[in-house]
Amino acid sequence: MRPILSKLEAPIYAFLRIVVGFLFLCHGLQKLFGAFGGSGRPHGLFLAAGAIECVCGALILIGLVGSLAAFIAAGEMAVAYFHVHAKMGFWLWPIVNHGELAVAYCFVFLYIAARGSGSLSVDSLLGRK
Repeated sequence: MRPILSKLEAPIYAFLRIVVGFLFLCHGLQKLFGAFGGSGRPHGLFLAAGAIECVCGALILIGLVGSLAAFIAAGEMAVAYFHVHAKMGFWLWPIVNHGELAVAYCFVFLYIAARGSGSLSVDSLLGRK
C-alpha cells in the first residue's frame, strides 16, 4: 500500500527539519539569553548545551550542513539524557525521568543526519546533497 502523503514527502520532511531546528534554537536561546522564561545565566554544561543548541538549531533550520549539525545535536541530546535525565532515576523510563523530549530530539536528529538537509535548504541551493 502506498503511503497517503507520499507525493508530499519532500516538503513535509523540509517542514519537519525547519520546525525541529527552530524549536532546538529556541531551547538554546532560553539557556543562553533567558528568552522564553529561561534564566539566561548558563554555566558549565548548560553553557555548552546552549551554544550547541543555538548553532546547530540555526544550521538545521536553514539547512546548511544540516547532516553534520544534526549529528552533533543528536549527540548532545544523548548526553543530556544520560547525564541529566537518567540520573533522576528510572533511566529506562524517559516518561518518568522527564527525558522523553531529549530522546525524541535525539532520534529525529539522527534521521536528519542520515537524510541530509533535503529541499528548501541552503544546501540544496548550493547544490550539495
